[in-house]
Amino acid sequence: MRKIIEPSASARIDRANVPTTGDWIRSAVPQPGLERIEAYFSGYAYDPHRHDTYAIGYTMTGVQTFDYRGARLDSTPGKVIVLHPDEVHNGRAGAEGGFRYRMLYIQPRLIADALAGRAAALPFVRTAVVRAAPGLIAALGPALDDLERPLEELQRDQVVLGLAEALLRAAGGPRKASRLTACSVAVARARAFLDAHCEQVVTSEELEGVAGLDRYTLARHFRSRLGTSPYRYLTMRRLDRVRSRLVAGEPLTEAALDSGFADQSHMTRHFTRAFGISPGRWRTMQVAPVRGAPPPLRTPAAFTRG
Repeated sequence: MRKIIEPSASARIDRANVPTTGDWIRSAVPQPGLERIEAYFSGYAYDPHRHDTYAIGYTMTGVQTFDYRGARLDSTPGKVIVLHPDEVHNGRAGAEGGFRYRMLYIQPRLIADALAGRAAALPFVRTAVVRAAPGLIAALGPALDDLERPLEELQRDQVVLGLAEALLRAAGGPRKASRLTACSVAVARARAFLDAHCEQVVTSEELEGVAGLDRYTLARHFRSRLGTSPYRYLTMRRLDRVRSRLVAGEPLTEAALDSGFADQSHMTRHFTRAFGISPGRWRTMQVAPVRGAPPPLRTPAAFTRG
C-alpha cells in the first residue's frame, strides 16, 4: 500500500528544499500561447511561485500535493488541476514513489479571445483540483496525449475553445459584461508592444502612448483581460527568452543580459519566483522531447475521449 506523507512530513520536505536525483521535465515544442510539459518528481518539487498563464493538467501517477490559496490540495490520477494566472502555489510529492504529471500552460489572452463578448473577466475556478470535469477532460485529451507531435493550428483552436468554454462553466457561467471589455483593443496594443520590446526597458509613457490610456486605467484593464500586470507580463516574456537560450546552451549570464535583465542574479530571482526552481536546476532537468525521453506512459483513458 502506498504510504501517504502526512502534513508534518511534507512540511519537512518544504523546509529542506532539496531536489532529488532522477527528477525530470520534458517539454513539447512551444507553440503560440501554449506550453505543454510532462514531469516527474520523487519528493520536493517547487518553491512557491506564480505563472502569468492558466496551468491546466492532470496527475498521471502518485499523489501531487501543493498549497494554493491557503489550503493543502492533493491530486491523484483522474482529477484535473486548474490554476488561475498569478496565483501562488508550490509543489511536492504527497506519497512515497513521487508523482508524474502533464500540464498545459495557456496564455489568458487566448481564453479571453475565445470568450469575447461572453464574460466580463477571465473565468476563475475556485476548486483547483476538480474531480468531475468532462469538458476539461475532453479538451485536455488532444492537447496532452501526444507531446512529441505539435498541435495543428485548427486543433490548437479547438483545444483553446474547448478549454475556454469548460473554464467558463466550471466558474459558474458568464458574468455580465462590463465596460472593461471595451478596452480589449488597447490591451492588445500594449501586449503586442511588450512582446516586441521585452528585452528593453519599457516606460509607462511609452505604453500609455501605444494603448491610448493612462497607466492606471491600462493596468486595471490589462489585469482583467490577461490576469496579470503589464510589468509582470513583460518579465515573463523575458523569462521565456531566457529558457530558450538555456536550452540552446547559452551561459546563464549571457542569457540574462540578452533577455533584458540587469544581470544573472536579477534574472535568477525572477526565474525562481516564476517557476519555483532555479534556472540552473531547470536546465539540468530538461530531457529531449523524443530521443532520450523517459519511457512513454499512456494517458489515463478518461483523458483520451472526444
